[in-house]
Amino acid sequence: MPLGYDGALFLLDPMVRFLVIFSALLAGLFIAELTPPAQEWVVQPWTNFVAYLSGIIARWIDPNTIVTGATLMDPVSHFGVTIVAGCNGVEATIMLLAAMVAFPASFVAKAVGIVVGTIAVQGLNLVRVVSLYFIGRWSMPAFEFAHLYAWQVLILLDVLIVWLLWLRALPAKKDARG
Repeated sequence: MPLGYDGALFLLDPMVRFLVIFSALLAGLFIAELTPPAQEWVVQPWTNFVAYLSGIIARWIDPNTIVTGATLMDPVSHFGVTIVAGCNGVEATIMLLAAMVAFPASFVAKAVGIVVGTIAVQGLNLVRVVSLYFIGRWSMPAFEFAHLYAWQVLILLDVLIVWLLWLRALPAKKDARG
């Protein structure tokens, strides 16, 4: 039992403590994300920014791509993708942030991990949005599969891999026995 700590949370097994903190952070951040002020001031502007960046990337492939708000549109086929909640990378970033904050590491390690990890998760999300835009222009059945199954798994896998790489990069703790 650790000495010098007050409160029942510190008496828990480290894995249980991590799971409790992670779950509480995850629930709190997901609830906060759904509030009207967070939607208005963070989520919607971020979603439009993701669409803007996705449009820049898509225009490297097809200069005719149109971006309006959170929608990428092909002016020829009129196919478009609108980025909505769950597709903007916010939820994936929240999961990564909660895992990093809940894990016992230094403030600097957490801050660096959150910044680098957010860039990695959001970078892959840009690839996701642009690929879905072009897949949808090519084939709706392929779009449906990629959107509903393949990319869902890949984004969650990205969060897990980024977190595991961050864990591996943390300095090893010295054993109290010697």
